[in-house]
Amino acid sequence: MAGSACTPTASGPARTGGWSPWPSWGIPPREPRAVAAANHVLAWLASPGRRVPVAGGLTRAHASIEGNALAVCCRLGLAADRRVQVLAEALIGWQWPDGGWNCDPAATRRSSFHESLAPAWALHEYGQATGDTTARDTAGRAAELFLTHRLFRSLATGQMINRAWLAPRYPPYWQYDILHALLVLSRMGKAVDPRTGDALDELERRRRPDGRWQPGGYWWKPPTSSITPEVVDWGRSGPNERIALNALRVLRAASRLT
Repeated sequence: MAGSACTPTASGPARTGGWSPWPSWGIPPREPRAVAAANHVLAWLASPGRRVPVAGGLTRAHASIEGNALAVCCRLGLAADRRVQVLAEALIGWQWPDGGWNCDPAATRRSSFHESLAPAWALHEYGQATGDTTARDTAGRAAELFLTHRLFRSLATGQMINRAWLAPRYPPYWQYDILHALLVLSRMGKAVDPRTGDALDELERRRRPDGRWQPGGYWWKPPTSSITPEVVDWGRSGPNERIALNALRVLRAASRLT
């Protein structure tokens, strides 16, 4: 189904599959330490020996990993790097017919929202940075996947697919929620699409009387964990400044701020 979860696992340095918060930190392009981190990840992801499984004619990729890496590299001014181009070409080639991506070996036709949001953002960034129309078109098809579902509703019944998607969390790494879907769509100029209305209503409903937002949980594990370890609190107890910043960005893009 479109909402199937697929936890990235890998042996390389990007094993968390994390959503990078760099774009909201204001780190400038070509910042040496950020570029060094990006090079560390690219050395693994763009390795000629790296393979992803194919079953039933569909690539079963942890596309959120490539997606996050590609988007961040574009923001860092690395879009012309051949390794970054390799990531973009891979994501374009891996896209499923419904517009998304999935790593689930059992899925037959529905892609995963978790695996599809980062690639949508990434290919939009790559298209913006390079003028690549194929990347932009691919990102647009991915955006339609979310918009057709009104970001969290079943096509068959109109009911919510997963209640957890309504709660904002920061950072989301590879996980999907409506705030980060709205943020990506706003970067693509699609926050004003009428199909975002239900999600925008939910985001406004969750705003506290003081104008801020409370996190709905967190995804990271203790520093000793091998999966999404963190030493940063990220505003776990809330209210969360990053969630509030992104929510306000979305509401402004949707013309909902007075």
